[in-house]
Amino acid sequence: MGDLLYLSDVSPYLAPDGTRSPAGVHQSLGSAAVAFEEIAGLCGLGFRSVSRVGDASVELLSEARVLVLFTIGETPWSREQRSHIEQRVADGSLGVVGVHAATDSAYGWPAFGELLGARFDGHPVTGDLPITVLDAAHPATAHLPSPWKVKEELYLFRGLSPDARVLLGVEMGTKAGPENSVLPIAWCIERGPTRTFYTVLGHFLSAYEDGNYLQHLRGAIDWVLGQEDIS
Repeated sequence: MGDLLYLSDVSPYLAPDGTRSPAGVHQSLGSAAVAFEEIAGLCGLGFRSVSRVGDASVELLSEARVLVLFTIGETPWSREQRSHIEQRVADGSLGVVGVHAATDSAYGWPAFGELLGARFDGHPVTGDLPITVLDAAHPATAHLPSPWKVKEELYLFRGLSPDARVLLGVEMGTKAGPENSVLPIAWCIERGPTRTFYTVLGHFLSAYEDGNYLQHLRGAIDWVLGQEDIS
């Protein structure tokens, strides 16, 4: 069946003038690794974890069935790694799941935003978000209450892919129009055999003690594997 490869690289941001600034370190990276190891076992997958992009060799990537990214900053993917991931995602042999800060990484890899479906564009507030289930017909959301109160950073995005199927969102109560009334929290993308998934959630340690959140992740893995009917 293959492996679930969990990557949690924390790399500096690289400005256009070549200066570097540190990326934020999330305390939940280790808890996320434990959660995904358990989910991998439930899904019949092996589990591998690496904390540097350079250690995600093409060999490891070839053995992976699911690539989980909890990354931040200018992660230094090589041309060979990028090409390998893009090819395998395109043919459906590799599913990608992005967690929280993954949209705020790999700015030097143009196709990365297309894979995950959007780019991070700031988080203006942090608090107990009233999350609305917009699509309850997905294994990552079918079990959730709506509204679902979650302590989290409210992310903003730019370049959200028009084919993103938005599953969770925060309703802003605006009358400006449907395109402005909901801020996306989780979505999935299906392009032929390609399947990728992204969720904003996972910043705080408390998320990994929340059964609803853990089932949210399990449903995401099931979906990218094409195992939607697995309970």
